[in-house]
Amino acid sequence: MTSLRITPLLTLYILFLSVCASSPERNSVDEVNQNISESISFLALGDSYTIGESVPADKRWPVQLADSLKIEGIEVTDLKIIATTGWTTAELQQGISEAELNPPYNLVSLLIGVNNQYRGYDIEIYRAEFRELLEQAIMFAGGDSSNVFVVSIPNYGVTPFGQTRGEVRIRKELLEYDSIAKEIASEYNIPFVNITPISENAKIDMSLIADDELHPSGKMYSHWVSEMLPVVLSRIEQ
Repeated sequence: MTSLRITPLLTLYILFLSVCASSPERNSVDEVNQNISESISFLALGDSYTIGESVPADKRWPVQLADSLKIEGIEVTDLKIIATTGWTTAELQQGISEAELNPPYNLVSLLIGVNNQYRGYDIEIYRAEFRELLEQAIMFAGGDSSNVFVVSIPNYGVTPFGQTRGEVRIRKELLEYDSIAKEIASEYNIPFVNITPISENAKIDMSLIADDELHPSGKMYSHWVSEMLPVVLSRIEQ
């Protein structure tokens, strides 16, 4: 067998290949690829607060949550949002019935009720329809309640819009709605993520409110996500 003669030119070429293989750019790409250890699907059910009224699509909290999960090594490859501004519990149910869904989902969220309160509906209607929606959410999660979480209703009473319509009354009524949602969620061992205190910071920080002077800004949604993320990670890791 003929032996390989190592010439100075060949030596330089081998050195060049070794440098490329260990370059920072190559390592950073490998680290990003290795960081993605899991992929999931996510279904978000709600109203204006979930669709992100008055903020860009990338500032909606479900999108920001997906971005945060990716940093944690969990990529949301299928994000489906069923939500429209103004929807009540009944209208969300109708929207779900008309949507094209592909269950089971690894993660399902539910945030609904503000429009029931705003329209002055009987709160017992909310109690019954919220339970039905939560049971649907569990079904969409493959029957696994550990893949579901509920989000509280933000207190819009502190916004410029809400302050003209009775801040104290709005807060009192929304807390009653949240109490019902939390109670029902606990029956199914589903976490209730309370973002309401965060929403009330908008009374002293207008940067937390969108230009319409009612809905949350992208900045507020990012604060919500910080509150949700540990809960969501704990559910995914179960």
